[in-house]
Amino acid sequence: MSSAVAGLLQILDLERLEVDLFRGRSPQVGWQRVFGGQVISQALVAATRTVTGRPVHSLHGYFMRPGDPSVPIIYEVDRIRDGGSFTTRRVRGIQHGAAIFSMEASFHIREDGLEHQMPMPETTAPELLPGEAELKAKFLSKAPPNVRHYWERERPIEMRPVDFDHYLSRHRREANQQVWVRTTGALPDDPDIHAAVLAYASDFTLLDTALFAHGRSVFDKDLQLASLDHAMWFHAPFRVDDWLLYAQDSPYTGGARGFCRGSLFTPDGRLVVSTAQEGLIRRARPKS
Repeated sequence: MSSAVAGLLQILDLERLEVDLFRGRSPQVGWQRVFGGQVISQALVAATRTVTGRPVHSLHGYFMRPGDPSVPIIYEVDRIRDGGSFTTRRVRGIQHGAAIFSMEASFHIREDGLEHQMPMPETTAPELLPGEAELKAKFLSKAPPNVRHYWERERPIEMRPVDFDHYLSRHRREANQQVWVRTTGALPDDPDIHAAVLAYASDFTLLDTALFAHGRSVFDKDLQLASLDHAMWFHAPFRVDDWLLYAQDSPYTGGARGFCRGSLFTPDGRLVVSTAQEGLIRRARPKS
């Protein structure tokens, strides 16, 4: 297991303070605010630890304040309902006495039923794409310093964009992208861990998709970007230490917000998870 994956599993192993009360910590990597995917995944872990025998099937979360990575986040779970087939939990992430994140998650027993799915889009297999070492050697010497810093450090999630040019150009293009994702090391067999790790990974590239139509990037320092909400629907079992294709698009951007959608497929074409997110996209106000 890579040290980055081990570090991710460590931040997902929340400390139980009391019944339905948990404490999560942030990695000290110099970020000014807590990564949104970390908050989503830790909140999901907190909710999951109050449920027995039912996997998560959906979550809906709202970001209300930026997280402070220098102090722990307290996750408070409200057991809203334990029904015959469904279990519902509400989670609040709290720092400095105020909520920074709120989420509701629903858990469902495994049942058989009608089945259909949208087809997996045509794509390039991850084995045919350059790995991170090759991408770094080819592109990073030409990339801006903030892009180099992002890609150079060891990360728990490997990403192989089908098209990497967006990160290096200002060309306007269709607001969609495909990225293969997987962890950089093996994970335990626990499906709850795979769900939490994918919740973490799902926030990396989604909002970036809204910028494609404008020839912009999340690395542009004159833009203020932040996730406002995040939703996930878990359709079928999967493993995050195997490749998953993250197909993303952005149907609309306006009013200083961008709306994005994502579909995650296994290499054999099974749709396993869907995502949606709206994010703040605002021109940074000049400092007075």
